[in-house]
Amino acid sequence: MEDFYLKDEVYKIIGICMIVHRTLGKGHSEVVYKDALEYEFKMNSIPFEREKEYNIRYKDILLQRKYIADFVVFNEIIFEVKASSGLTLNDIKQTLNYLACSKNKLGLLVNFGQNSLKYRRVIL
Repeated sequence: MEDFYLKDEVYKIIGICMIVHRTLGKGHSEVVYKDALEYEFKMNSIPFEREKEYNIRYKDILLQRKYIADFVVFNEIIFEVKASSGLTLNDIKQTLNYLACSKNKLGLLVNFGQNSLKYRRVIL
């Protein structure tokens, strides 16, 4: 088996996502899943920040707009929550942009909107 970057941390996050998905099922809005995830992170003593803002630099200025990551977990993983019929290329591009701004290397994109939980690791 390959040794993935932050494998144990990702395993813990996915395990929590499975609990949330099993408990709530599909069909809720993203914010419902985020609230449940926040609860589970706290109950499991997993360090996280919710809706963390990142500045966007353009040449020598900071733009007025900011990127807002759903979660940053274990201080290193950009964690984006979706509740749609499937993950898209735009979802992946969004996560890559967040990784570039944050200088983090690993993103986790999780979709709660299907019958079974779907996730994707995104590496910068």
